[in-house]
Amino acid sequence: MNYQSIDQVVTEPPPSEGDEEPEQPARKRRFPWAMLVVALIFVIVPFISWYGTWFGRPLTDEQMEFYLNDQEKPRNIQHALSQIAGRIIENDESVKRWYPSIISATRHSLPQIRLTAAWVMGQDNTYEEFHRVLLDLLKDPHPGVRHNAALSLVRFNDPSGRPELQAMLSPRTLRAESDGTVEFFVEEGAPFAEGAPLARIKQSDSQQVEVHAQEEGRVETLKVRANETVEAGDELMTISPSTEQVWQTLRAFYLIGRAEDAPYVERYARPLPGMPDRIQKQALATLEAIRARDSKPATEGG
Repeated sequence: MNYQSIDQVVTEPPPSEGDEEPEQPARKRRFPWAMLVVALIFVIVPFISWYGTWFGRPLTDEQMEFYLNDQEKPRNIQHALSQIAGRIIENDESVKRWYPSIISATRHSLPQIRLTAAWVMGQDNTYEEFHRVLLDLLKDPHPGVRHNAALSLVRFNDPSGRPELQAMLSPRTLRAESDGTVEFFVEEGAPFAEGAPLARIKQSDSQQVEVHAQEEGRVETLKVRANETVEAGDELMTISPSTEQVWQTLRAFYLIGRAEDAPYVERYARPLPGMPDRIQKQALATLEAIRARDSKPATEGG
């Protein structure tokens, strides 16, 4: 039944006896179409926007080819790379035709593309060319790319990324990039996303330099007070790695960790602010695996 037919069966109550007023025709209620249109816009437009950027949206082979070479929209390259990773996991041999494109993506100017490619290459630990490229990515200037390369190398049973994995569990000091007065956008204990502004330095010539996060994490300690004057190189804050980074690194050390890695793991074997219980449990399991591995003779332990 449509709205028109509903309106047709709505009538005024019958008049009482003695009423002198003539019977009025039933009024039809008009459906507020404008309100419906507005409501649909608020629902459909965000959905279309989300669906267009959702990496889980399947791509045809033709779309895959186009997306991998789309230099105007880097997210399309990431979308295609993500789809390739999923198909590798599903043992789809046909995706090997795009392996050269994955390797080309490791030379992209945007670090987000390079780190995605590093992650994808870890999904096929039988392809030796991926292994070689991942070793090169350990020297990438962006920490996120180096981190994904180190994690992917673990899938090749290659411990070459151990120094990088150690860094992934360590707090990092953020330093001022110029002289000036510092303004903070975050507080101690606050989490932050990749690319988020962390601080701003106002220079004497009225220029401003913003410090952005290269990876997500959490503010551990602010080293100076807000509006304090700093010089280039001064410590601004200590930042801790994100929960997800710690989780993945502990799992990597569970597989390839050695005695030298234990001190980095031990930090997480006790309760820490902002870290869930599963981190402590994984750290304890990782330490146990490291001790068991190092108790074996070198010929057995690898």
